[in-house]
Amino acid sequence: MTEPSKAGPPLLGAVPRRPARLGTVVVTELLDRIVSGQLPQLSTLPTEPMLCEAFGVSRTVIREAVKVLEEKGLLHARQGQGTTVAAADDWNLLDPMVLAASVRHDRELRILDDIVDVRRVLEAQMARQAATTASDAAVTEIAALLDQLAEQVVSPSRYILTDVAFHDAVMRASGNRLARAVVGTIHSEARASNRYNGQPQPRDCAVSYAGHAAIYERIAARDPGGAAQAMSDHILGSWRSRRSPGPG
Repeated sequence: MTEPSKAGPPLLGAVPRRPARLGTVVVTELLDRIVSGQLPQLSTLPTEPMLCEAFGVSRTVIREAVKVLEEKGLLHARQGQGTTVAAADDWNLLDPMVLAASVRHDRELRILDDIVDVRRVLEAQMARQAATTASDAAVTEIAALLDQLAEQVVSPSRYILTDVAFHDAVMRASGNRLARAVVGTIHSEARASNRYNGQPQPRDCAVSYAGHAAIYERIAARDPGGAAQAMSDHILGSWRSRRSPGPG
């Protein structure tokens, strides 16, 4: 991420003018420029007249956009002191727009590493809960999805979709709705990135299948600790193989 800077208002340069809802265009464009570092952290946002001129919109539209970006933690507006770009630590990464832009500009994969780590911890806990509290019907559903994965190992595009369904079935079986919602939010944005998905081949799906089988076996055996460990090992191992693919 770009280091914080206390420079004055940066030049906006060319701003695309698109026939869309004006406020949405301004929010999207400013958000992207903040997360990318074009509008550096702790710098002063260009004045309202400058923004009006750059985007070709009214002050009302600019003020509404600034308010939205404040709510997302990207800007700090102070009466009489102007508006500054917030430090990255203040950004609301659970906001889908902020997270999507952060993933898009994550050159060193740090955000994706964090997403995987949060997902690993939460899903391991949910696998532990599923092994303890899942109904017989929920375990049967997980087994059925595992059978689908076995059939789809040779078809990575189909396998990936069933993979998501398998993990969601485990999360639903845990009964932990909040943890499932957090994972759903962060994982959906990660999956939109080619750098997160990689280019899985049948051999990758075969390794992944073994991880899913271990998770199911521990849940079906009502082994909370084993289910949590199997889930943690699977998620971390899969990401490591995608993040640093071997030769060939």
